[in-house]
Amino acid sequence: MSATVPHSELADTVMERLTVTYAASADPVRAARAQAYMKDIAPFLGLPSPVRRELSRTVLAGLPRPDEADCAAVALRCWELPEREYAYFAVDYLRRHVKCLSSGFLPVARRLVTTVSWWDTVDALAAHVVGGLVAADPRLRTEMDAWIEDEDLWVARTALLHQLRHKDTTDTGRLFAYCLRQAGHPDFFIRKAIGWCLREYAKTDPAAVRDFVEREKGHLAPLSVREALKNL
Repeated sequence: MSATVPHSELADTVMERLTVTYAASADPVRAARAQAYMKDIAPFLGLPSPVRRELSRTVLAGLPRPDEADCAAVALRCWELPEREYAYFAVDYLRRHVKCLSSGFLPVARRLVTTVSWWDTVDALAAHVVGGLVAADPRLRTEMDAWIEDEDLWVARTALLHQLRHKDTTDTGRLFAYCLRQAGHPDFFIRKAIGWCLREYAKTDPAAVRDFVEREKGHLAPLSVREALKNL
């Protein structure tokens, strides 16, 4: 599937309901605080997460299960709206229906990762959407091999984080290789992601992570080492 917006009558209904329901509950004071907290990445409506999720349930009440085209249409159309809560709705929608998605959805996921990029959307897309696609089709691991080399730090961060929920099915060779590939990256978000994915895998195999960090700590940034060993 390409990253163009496909036709979807279900998406038409979702978006009509969504924009009316969310806008009716907007809180300008909260919106200003949220925008400042998120470094002005986007304007906000000012919907706290519990309120937003309750509104989302109202939006989706009685609607059928989407197919892949519906999911792509909802997500891409949400991303076209300026207020950040619409992107959050899209991420939640994709997480809920990730099993409806094929490997052909990966270009759409990449479009979302690389558009108005910040940790609030990228991390959930990495762990729950891209990670779900790779778990369902391990052939996509070769795509992740390309993503870890990408000049876009958010694409590389997604490659680092996509196995966060894989636990004992984690491809440890790739996990450790990806960490080493980006160990010298100057950006905080990459160094933090290296530590985070190692810390998460340490819940499954602490000895492997401890051994890896001990062996490679000369190459890893101090931030990455601290994060990796935080719970060990």
